[in-house]
Amino acid sequence: MIEPHELKTIAEAFSRTAAKYDALAIDHPHQARLRNKVYAHIGRHVPAGSRILELNSGTGIDAAALAQRGYQVHATDIAPGMLARIQDKVTRYGLRETVSLQEVSFTDLDLIECGPFDAVFSNLGGLNCISDLSVVIDQLPAVLRPGGTIVWVLMPPVCLWEMAEVFRGKFRLAFRRLSKHGVRSHLEGFYFDVYYYAPQQVLKLFGPEYSHLEFEGLSVITPTAESKKLAVEFPRVYRLLARMDDALSRRAPWWGWGDFFIISMRYR
Repeated sequence: MIEPHELKTIAEAFSRTAAKYDALAIDHPHQARLRNKVYAHIGRHVPAGSRILELNSGTGIDAAALAQRGYQVHATDIAPGMLARIQDKVTRYGLRETVSLQEVSFTDLDLIECGPFDAVFSNLGGLNCISDLSVVIDQLPAVLRPGGTIVWVLMPPVCLWEMAEVFRGKFRLAFRRLSKHGVRSHLEGFYFDVYYYAPQQVLKLFGPEYSHLEFEGLSVITPTAESKKLAVEFPRVYRLLARMDDALSRRAPWWGWGDFFIISMRYR
C-alpha cells in the first residue's frame, strides 16, 4: 500500500518532470518503438472501439495514441502537472470525444467515473510504485466488465541491459532490481520507493478469476527505455538488436528479462 504522504510526494515529483517527460519522447526512435509494441499487444487482445481505463497516464502520450487508433480512453493520474499535459493534447489533437481524464490514484479505483470498462491499461512501470499489486487487482472488478482485459507494462527484477553494467564496474546499478524490499529512487529532488515484479509473481496475484493471455518482454536485448543514443547514432546496430529483441520477446524465459514486460489477462 502507498501512504497518503508518499502519494503526495510522487504526484509532486512527476508534476515537476512532466515537461521533461514530453521532451524526452521527441525524436526518440527507441521509445517510439517500445510504445508501438505495446499498442500492437493491446490490438491483439482489445478490439478497436473498446473503452479503456488507463492508470498512471503520465502526459497522455499513450491516451492520445490509443484514441487515434479507435479506442475510447479514460486517462487517470495523480500528478496535476501530468494531467495538464493530457488536457493540452486532448485540445490540440481534437480528442474531446475520445479521451476523458480524472485525477485519481490507482489505489482508489472505487472513485473512478464512467465505468465499467472493456480494458484496464498501465504503461511503462507506473504500477511499480506500489509494494503490493494485489491492492490494485482486488479493486478491478469494480471497474472492469466481465470478459474485460488487463494490459499492464511492469518492470521485472531481471534486466539484461542493466546487468551488463557489471562489466563497467557499476555493481549497484547492475543488481539494484534484485532487492526484495524496493529501491529508493529520486526524481526532481523527491524520493520514493520502486518495486520490481517477476512475471510469474504477478500472474499468481491475479488468481483464478483471471485467465492469462500473454507475456511479452520489452527491451530484452535493446537498451533501456530512456536510452536514445544507440538508436540515433548507430541505427544499423540498433536495428539488428531490435530484430533479435522481436524474435525473443514472446518466448520464455526472455519475456521476463527486459527493461519491462507486458502481462495481459482476461477477467472471467
